Amino acid sequence: MNIFWKKYRNADKLTDDPILQTYKFTNVYRACDRVSQYLIRNVIYKDLLRYSPEDALLRILIFKVFNKIETWEYLNRENEITTKTYNVQKLTEALTKRQQTAPIFSNAYMMAGSHAEYKGIPSKHQVWLQMIDDRFMKNKGIQKVLTAKSMAEVYTQLREYPLIGDFLAYQYTIDFNYSPYLNFDEDSFVKAGVGAVRGIKKCFAYYGNTYEEAIHYTQEHFHELQERYGFTAFNPLPGREPKLIDLQNCFCETDKYLRARMPELKVGNVRIKQLYKPSSDKIDYFFPVKWGVSL
Repeated sequence: MNIFWKKYRNADKLTDDPILQTYKFTNVYRACDRVSQYLIRNVIYKDLLRYSPEDALLRILIFKVFNKIETWEYLNRENEITTKTYNVQKLTEALTKRQQTAPIFSNAYMMAGSHAEYKGIPSKHQVWLQMIDDRFMKNKGIQKVLTAKSMAEVYTQLREYPLIGDFLAYQYTIDFNYSPYLNFDEDSFVKAGVGAVRGIKKCFAYYGNTYEEAIHYTQEHFHELQERYGFTAFNPLPGREPKLIDLQNCFCETDKYLRARMPELKVGNVRIKQLYKPSSDKIDYFFPVKWGVSL
């Protein structure tokens, strides 16, 4: 978080830590990451009144499946994405063409859901586009998300769909909830991803009956734990202490950090692949209006 504020204030030096200098880490707050910022500002809230709630959720889903700003901008130059214009064949052809010159998927996280139902479809992007057509369009999955009574219900619904495993179901739930059409408290539900589970195992000798209990415990004792371990200068986003999704995120990054700092902690260890590359594009931070957060 200190690095975030230093970058925000254009400090010359961000950190003395060689690991944090070398490798790419996400922010404490998920919504502060560059791709999430683009999603919130440019996909969800830009031209908000132009799109129906169903359009908005479809656009969020398409953006997040590829999770790559360049892919989204390319698709929107070719075809404006709405529920009325959604066409699997046209989008597949556009992405097949794009794939010849540039990657279309982000490598930010693994997509580990089952592909068995779409075994005969030749390309990964067509599989996803077809699944969206089958489950979110024809089977009214978007309407089911919009009428869900809780964040857990949205997660459970998404988890039933092919291609979407535990991690993506939770991530997409959070992304949908950035919109003005879902208004669930981010502290009402959390699901620990694989990276967070590794981080929790490295931090706790006993973490409760579920990994999610460790995340709740950390939030409930957030300030007490800082004092206990000598970290008393945490500066949050204005009026917004870290939510469960943010702490889940931090356990994942803790696992990543410890792979380099303490490789002897053998908990599914793999090397850190992504190096930190500073960007010259400054982020003009924008958060969901309902949060009341501004920088």
